[in-house]
Order: sequence, then C-alpha cells, then structure tokens
Amino acid sequence: DLVESGGGLVQAGGSLRLSCAGSGGAFHSYNMGWFRQSPGKEREFVAAITWSGGRTDYADSVKGRFTISRENAKNTVTLRMSSLKPEDTGVYFCGADPGGWSPESAKTYMYWGQGTQVTVSS
Repeated sequence: DLVESGGGLVQAGGSLRLSCAGSGGAFHSYNMGWFRQSPGKEREFVAAITWSGGRTDYADSVKGRFTISRENAKNTVTLRMSSLKPEDTGVYFCGADPGGWSPESAKTYMYWGQGTQVTVSS
C-alpha cells in the first residue's frame, strides 16, 4: 500500500512537502514517481526517482521548483514543492514501479496511492 500525505491549500509562491509512505518489504526495490491530475485532465507526470535514489527525472513545468527524494529505511518518498503556481493545483499521486526505468508514463507504475489534494490560490 502507498499512502500520500501533506497536501493542502497554499497561496501562489508558497511551499508544500508531500510524503508517500509505503508498506511491505519490497519498497526499497521500486522506482517511485509522483503524478498529478486535475478535473477533466489525464494523470500528468511530475517527478520520479530510481530505487537507489541515484537518478531523478522531472517534468519541465516543475524543474527548479520541485525536488524528489527518498529514504528507503523509512519506506518514504518526499516531494518538496516551492514557488507554487495555481497551475500546480491537482490531486497528487505516488506510484511504485517494480520494473525498468520509464518514469514519465503512468502505465509503468503498478501500484498507486489514493492521492492528496494540492490547491494553489492566486
């Protein structure tokens, strides 16, 4: 299971930190990703990190503002978001990919959390 937390309402220019907690002994072997979805839109790639934490990938729209990290000893992945914009609004999901590194496709991910709402007001 994956459980996201840390969402909320924030003004434009503000910051939030999202966490994704995993259960089970295989978490450390999964590549992890964050996606977001707004009403009427498809799930959109935000950021991803390899199982070891040695490689990351970001959507162009969040580069320089968001940082993904992980702590395998605690089965957690964190997404630090700063300089938030209204267009960052959406439900943020974390996903786990037990296979190869193809981070920007939602189809890559086998497991998903329920999501956490992020709302950025202008």
